[in-house]
Amino acid sequence: MVDENRPLFVVVAEQIEDGILDGSHPEGTAVPSTNELAGFLRINPATAGKGLNLLVDAGVLVKRRGLGMYVADGAVQALRARRREDFARTYLDPLLREADRLGITPAELARLITKGPTA
Repeated sequence: MVDENRPLFVVVAEQIEDGILDGSHPEGTAVPSTNELAGFLRINPATAGKGLNLLVDAGVLVKRRGLGMYVADGAVQALRARRREDFARTYLDPLLREADRLGITPAELARLITKGPTA
């Protein structure tokens, strides 16, 4: 679970995001509490809380006083949009720059993506 390049609270937030995206935590439902997360992941409750609060700040979770944290309406769509942007920035932008340096045309690149490099 631990990626030494990212803080643990970010990893916790991403795990909750993954659960939202895969349907484990549908919109409108409660997510595990800070203490539940801390116990399950064997981490400090403050770290778990920081991960949850990151998602509250992003509008993915909403706090319901006395009840806990719930997946916000529209969270799936918002997460997909953000992760698509991250995907493009992390993977596609460098791919397109390298393809341009190598003289690979957009048509050739599309063929490589759909058929693989040996096609």
